[in-house]
Amino acid sequence: MFETVEIQVRSYVEWLRLMVEALGAVVIAAGLVLVVLSLARHLWSGGSGSFTPIRLAFARYLTLALELQLAADILSTAVAPTWDRIGKLAAIAVIRTTLNYFLNKEIKEESAGEEAAAHARRREADSGG
Repeated sequence: MFETVEIQVRSYVEWLRLMVEALGAVVIAAGLVLVVLSLARHLWSGGSGSFTPIRLAFARYLTLALELQLAADILSTAVAPTWDRIGKLAAIAVIRTTLNYFLNKEIKEESAGEEAAAHARRREADSGG
């Protein structure tokens, strides 16, 4: 009986892993659609200004997708933990966590820069010149 339950649990976890991986892919696709539409709107309106808000929006989608993909890898390792899978998970986790860290760092830096520029523009407009 225990073996039957274990097989069912593994099956459910594998389905869950597949759904989480698919959700990560959907998030990337949604971000890509948003970027393409934003770029088209940007070019249609004359193409003046910075691409930074578009890049930041896409970076947020990528960050979420990386977290979902890492979750899927954790699920995969949780059902059948071999030393080989654990080693691969560790390597993948380090790579994805590093990518995520630098994406978040860039998002914060770019957001701060955009806010400072917007504040400077408001101050200049308020001073009349």
